[in-house]
Amino acid sequence: MNKQPVSVGVIANPSSGRDVRRLLSWASVFPTAEKVNVVLRLISAMGSLGIDEAWMIPDSAGISARVREAATTAREKRGLPMPYVRLLDMRIQDDAQDSARAAAQLVARGVKLIAVLGGDGTHRAVASGCASVPLLALSTGTNNAFPEMREATTAGVAAALVATGRVPEEIGLRTNKRLRVMGRNMDEFALVDVCVSRQLATGARAVWRGEDLVDLFTSFAEPGSIGLSSIAALAHPVSREEPYGTHVRFGAGSTLLAPLLPGAMQKVCVASVQRLVPNRSVSVGSLAGTIAIDGEREFELGGNDGVRVELDLRGPRTIVVARTLEHAAQNRLLTGLNDLPVPS
Repeated sequence: MNKQPVSVGVIANPSSGRDVRRLLSWASVFPTAEKVNVVLRLISAMGSLGIDEAWMIPDSAGISARVREAATTAREKRGLPMPYVRLLDMRIQDDAQDSARAAAQLVARGVKLIAVLGGDGTHRAVASGCASVPLLALSTGTNNAFPEMREATTAGVAAALVATGRVPEEIGLRTNKRLRVMGRNMDEFALVDVCVSRQLATGARAVWRGEDLVDLFTSFAEPGSIGLSSIAALAHPVSREEPYGTHVRFGAGSTLLAPLLPGAMQKVCVASVQRLVPNRSVSVGSLAGTIAIDGEREFELGGNDGVRVELDLRGPRTIVVARTLEHAAQNRLLTGLNDLPVPS
């Protein structure tokens, strides 16, 4: 009987790491060549642990084509255990919906997980179509909070350990929180934060002026982050594991100095900070402005839209790289030396 190939998906956003915030700060640029190298390190590690296929989007930047060519050469001429790189049959429109549509196709193909290279927006798009398939979240955007900065090799090892069943899901996976945004003709979700701003148009989409902020809702807020969630992290840190979020209301009160952009600290005035408990809606006040989801202005408010924000504990599942690798080390999943003496 032929063995069923173990397949994963890889979605690398060709546009991540190139938004308008690079004109306003000293954010890093993530070029296409480096994205190709990251994917190759990722799938090379996965191939060493039994991943047979990696499905990718046929992107306009040529990332997937270059990965497929390099992987084929490494497998056929150097004898490396690289997965076969397959391209999805889909028409590319060069927008966020490419990632959502690709995720849905990957789910239908039965992949064990989807590795995502991008920022918070890319991960939100993939999460909208990934159903219960777990994500390996890798950062290549600007102000990233949801994906982690990880070396692709070790991240690929952790992902393959979970995908092949060597590490059980209850150890290797986390179910993440998310925020629902509901209102007239609106039902969206955010992975990290929802911000209400006085800025009147979506424009360049990024939010960077502290004086425009009205309300901020976060699913988690970790010290060390950059962007809107850093405000909540300074006011009331909340981990990814804790079963609540944060609601920050801006106005006369305490002043915080927060890193809203890479290399750019801004003063913001915080009137109040409260816990955001699950499944209890908080109404956004009536005003003209915009709502930013995961750092990008998405919707314009007319002042009477009846918008509500709610914390949901049933967000996408992700690979917990550190915990997975720790379990692998403790159980010697990568050594094959079960009789190796343990230091006393």
